[in-house]
Amino acid sequence: MVAIIDYDAGNIKSVENAVRFLGHDVKVTSDSSEILAADHIILPGVGAFGDAMKRLRAAGLEDTIRQAVSSEIPFLGICLGLQLIFEESEESPGVKGLALLPGKIKRIPEGEGRKVPQIGWNDLSFPRQSLLFAGIPEGSYVYFVHSYYLEAGCPEDVAARTEYGVSIDAAVEHGRLFACQFHPEKSERIGMQILQNFLNIS
Repeated sequence: MVAIIDYDAGNIKSVENAVRFLGHDVKVTSDSSEILAADHIILPGVGAFGDAMKRLRAAGLEDTIRQAVSSEIPFLGICLGLQLIFEESEESPGVKGLALLPGKIKRIPEGEGRKVPQIGWNDLSFPRQSLLFAGIPEGSYVYFVHSYYLEAGCPEDVAARTEYGVSIDAAVEHGRLFACQFHPEKSERIGMQILQNFLNIS
């Protein structure tokens, strides 16, 4: 069973539909026991960093997420879900993230011909081999919607990068902890393959 963490941060239905399309049982839940009983866990999300951390903490889910990751249940953060697993964000000064990995979330710089938020397709480069991107060709395009980006503290955690006025750490992989800034559930065939790669991890 795949648990999708429900903390009222949007974007859950499209992730749920994608996982079901791939043939997996799904439970959308905020119940800690259900989350920790899952074979795979997904933390989706859109919205503001500070509001999302407040909701996670109010629901008692911060400790649940830490326990799941320490238990090495395969865990995937998507979009805001990626940002929350890091230490802090320029979007919400003073708010501490989950700090499961070292790194900071920064504002995409404005520039001529570059709109913020970034909404649309961008290509990926892979600095190393990873389970998440097995069989995915270099230069594959995925779909982004974001105003803030990850600057990872440990380059060896970075599984994919993209460029949008600045080098963006677009995905990370550390043990059984994975996260994507882009939306695999909205990235057509390539995105479905990325999700399936995650769901194949035991």
